[in-house]
Amino acid sequence: MTNLNYAEELNKAMSYLSEQEDTIFLGQSMVYGGIAIANSFNSIPLEKRIEMPVAENLQLGISTGMALTGYVPISVYPRWNFLILASDQLVNHLDKLSEMTLGQYKPKVIIRVAVGVTKPVDPQEQHVGDFTEGFQKIVKNINIVKLEKAEQVMEEYIKAYTRTDGVSTILVEEHQF
Repeated sequence: MTNLNYAEELNKAMSYLSEQEDTIFLGQSMVYGGIAIANSFNSIPLEKRIEMPVAENLQLGISTGMALTGYVPISVYPRWNFLILASDQLVNHLDKLSEMTLGQYKPKVIIRVAVGVTKPVDPQEQHVGDFTEGFQKIVKNINIVKLEKAEQVMEEYIKAYTRTDGVSTILVEEHQF
């Protein structure tokens, strides 16, 4: 077992994804920073980043639409608690679009979400939820992977990007840095 650093692996994964011609990154703090996760965007060229307002449902709707036009959006939610706000787009649209169109449309979105941390500052219950198991029971056509170890990070982001079946992936990060 190697001794990889989780944050460094996230940086490598974001760099890898940013080098792909068809990727685009959407989320809060993509351009202006202000949250810990923003440090992993440093290697992403500004022209590949779309700064989103606090409108999580809109963000995932835009991501799905962009996927339908040939992009592979990386839609970033700093915490599960924020992705809950996009549940309509996630559960009723992205997860069901292939079924609703009899396989004609298979948008592939990579969703990056984190389980909130309680240290060094505890943001309280509304920001530290881990809803991985619940959403695994709700969605049928979205792959959900919990990144518990640094060794998984790069491998799973590459898998999410290179899959050819049009299945979207939620990569759940546990901030261990």
